[in-house]
Amino acid sequence: MEHVTEGSWESLPVPLHPRVLGALRELGFPSMTPVQSATIPLFLRNKDVAAEAVTGSGKTLAFVIPILEILLRREEKLKKRQVGAIIITPTRELAVQIEEVLSHFTKPFPQFSQILWIGGRNPGDDVARFKEHGGNIIVATPGRLEDMFQRKAEGLDLASCVRSLDVLVLDEADRLLDMGFEASINTILEFLPKQRRTGLFSATQTQEVENLVRAGLRNPVRISVKEKGVAASSTQKTPSRLENHYMVCKADEKFNQLVHFLRNHKQEKHLVFFSTCACVEYYGKALEALVKGVEILCIHGKMKYKRNKIFTGFRRLQSGILVCTDVMARGIDIPEVNWVLQYDPPSNASAFVHRCGRTARIGREGSALVFLLPMEESYVNFLAINQKCPLQEMRPQRNTADLLPKLRAMALADRAVFEKGMRAFVSHVQAYAKHECSLIFRLKDLDFAALARGFALLKMPRMPELRGRQFPDFVPVDVDTDTIPFRDKVREKQRQKLLEQQRNEKTENEGRRKFIKNKAWSKQKAKKEKKKKNKKRKKEEGSDIDDEDMEELLNDTRLLKKLKKGKITEDEFEKGLLTSAKRLLKTADPGALDLGADC
Repeated sequence: MEHVTEGSWESLPVPLHPRVLGALRELGFPSMTPVQSATIPLFLRNKDVAAEAVTGSGKTLAFVIPILEILLRREEKLKKRQVGAIIITPTRELAVQIEEVLSHFTKPFPQFSQILWIGGRNPGDDVARFKEHGGNIIVATPGRLEDMFQRKAEGLDLASCVRSLDVLVLDEADRLLDMGFEASINTILEFLPKQRRTGLFSATQTQEVENLVRAGLRNPVRISVKEKGVAASSTQKTPSRLENHYMVCKADEKFNQLVHFLRNHKQEKHLVFFSTCACVEYYGKALEALVKGVEILCIHGKMKYKRNKIFTGFRRLQSGILVCTDVMARGIDIPEVNWVLQYDPPSNASAFVHRCGRTARIGREGSALVFLLPMEESYVNFLAINQKCPLQEMRPQRNTADLLPKLRAMALADRAVFEKGMRAFVSHVQAYAKHECSLIFRLKDLDFAALARGFALLKMPRMPELRGRQFPDFVPVDVDTDTIPFRDKVREKQRQKLLEQQRNEKTENEGRRKFIKNKAWSKQKAKKEKKKKNKKRKKEEGSDIDDEDMEELLNDTRLLKKLKKGKITEDEFEKGLLTSAKRLLKTADPGALDLGADC
């Protein structure tokens, strides 16, 4: 790795175009960050680059500027449908952000067209837009880009268009592979010319990224940029101006602490991370009702069409709360985020670092807070050692208002809230069971009663993780939850109609003979014939008990289990045993039964 320090843009060994320098001045970037001063000269000298830098270090400009400079230096000017550069990124939000930054630099160069290809849009419209306006620079997510290569029948021969490609950039390369895009990336690489410049940018270098470097780059220059001073010596992975805090509180106190914090920081901008989409849906609704006078938005990976609008809207806000999953954890640059709040610790330690990196970006100050249960406190030491990420304790606030009864009342008044809470609880437990750091986050040590109270549940859900357990510390509401209506009258009408159908079907089916529905009649017949053959063979061999008799004996054990669980009475149990005994006496060989005095 070459040793470089940041400096002015004019100090680069290869001078930048005056209009590029003008765009940098307009955006308020008077000097380069270390990753920019390390990467841009190498790119401009036609080197492949694999860059690792802490989150928030200015990686986007480190590849946007070289792309423009390389395309400006082309001998043959690009035609409308010739692709000169492709930027691939893992999420729609990051793609939108990169396209926005890129547009500031392409504005002074009308000869270049750019296009954004992401999920959640009509692919037919993307094809039509490319055919009409072209796309010299493509910013895309892997799935949509791969799909575009398959649309030759619609008049888009993208494989021919990319023959002119000069630059390929894989942004957040480690995340691209984490999210399962490896197959899509490999497919895309097969269409691209080998003679090109390639840049891989990521906050962490994993083995998968290393494999991608070997497959997609030709003799790359590796760049690893660390923070200065103390951070550099300890290889800290979070920005040096980030203040990292943790708060230890019980599961049924956590929500009250979160609301108390947000109510006291209404004028600031917050990201609140949850482990699952269902938790975002539920707690987002709860915060909307309980934190007044603040703009609250929700975003998660299962949203198809609203994500771009929500993301763009939140970026423009001066203050507000974005409730989100890890879809917002990587590469996203939201201006002036004051606090990153992690209600649930992420499933892996690297995601913790990326979440925190949404604040204190490019030299600015910011703070982060993670909520931990008492049994999870050792996670603080784990992060300090594993991620070189020290945390300082923030004490829980005393005498906070208990808002869980209000949340329960919301669930009693609206079935939508009740169902969201149940789904959120189930999804949270399932995510907890899959935590990468299972020595600290142990499902068997989780206080499910306190957790259910923290979710303000009206009753415990049925799920495998809770089977056979008793929860004396959790008191369910004395209400038949089936009677809770939807506040939305249309939904409630549909629900009542469905319940009526189910009641009618149950009435019609009563008294009917039950048939085995999951096996064809021919298979049932073959099974009976096989039983008869086995019975005949065993009698010939002198066996006392055949397969059917053995099944009877097994039924006895089932009867015993039913008796213990209170599903049948003692009289029914004795009657069942008597039936089994009579059957055995009928089928057994009389000579084999020695009815002696001991009987």
